[in-house]
Amino acid sequence: MHILVVEDHPTLGPDLKRGLENNHYDVDLVATGPEALARAFKFSYNLIVLDVLLPGLNGWEVCQQLREHQQTAPILFLTALNKVDQRIKGLDMGADDYLTKPFAFQELEARVRALLRRDQAPQSPILRFMDIALDTRTHEVRRGERTLTLSSKEYALLDFLMRHPHHVLSRDMIAEHVWDYDAEHLSNVIDVYIRYLRTKLCADGEPDVIHTVRGSGYQLKEPTQ
Repeated sequence: MHILVVEDHPTLGPDLKRGLENNHYDVDLVATGPEALARAFKFSYNLIVLDVLLPGLNGWEVCQQLREHQQTAPILFLTALNKVDQRIKGLDMGADDYLTKPFAFQELEARVRALLRRDQAPQSPILRFMDIALDTRTHEVRRGERTLTLSSKEYALLDFLMRHPHHVLSRDMIAEHVWDYDAEHLSNVIDVYIRYLRTKLCADGEPDVIHTVRGSGYQLKEPTQ
């Protein structure tokens, strides 16, 4: 699950990110309203945790613009504004929940879980990126008209990449999701499996869509011209 946290407090923001990551969520943290909009329009999030008193654009404006552009990710307002009319305003603007500061992190976790359960709408079993199609029911993988034969780890690696297109996935993230281990002793193994997967995806001369981001990890994105 991919969560965007929008919080400009210099310690609360990192604390929220760390706490949610400890519960196995992928978390992006930004501190301004314009950054929040840029991220939300570029990436697909399962949940947005949104402060109201933000620089640039406030949380009300961010929420309003997201809903006007048909962005449907659940929004949880997390703010010190605790008056009843403020809570009503947030919910009427399209937010899904409203939690006031100070708060217990356990309550935030529970509300996050509830919103994520609510967002579990049925999705297509076919993951697609460019001419690559991955059927999550049959584990069949095709590139164009060609069927690929992948090992279980190659399949899991491609599945993870295709669920997060354009995201830079660190070796730690890949190790945790594909191997259930930390990356300390897996770095070379991950590199080897990326190479295996590239070889199979590009066996007929197709363009490479797995990009190495030096010092950061790997990214599934359209080939550069």
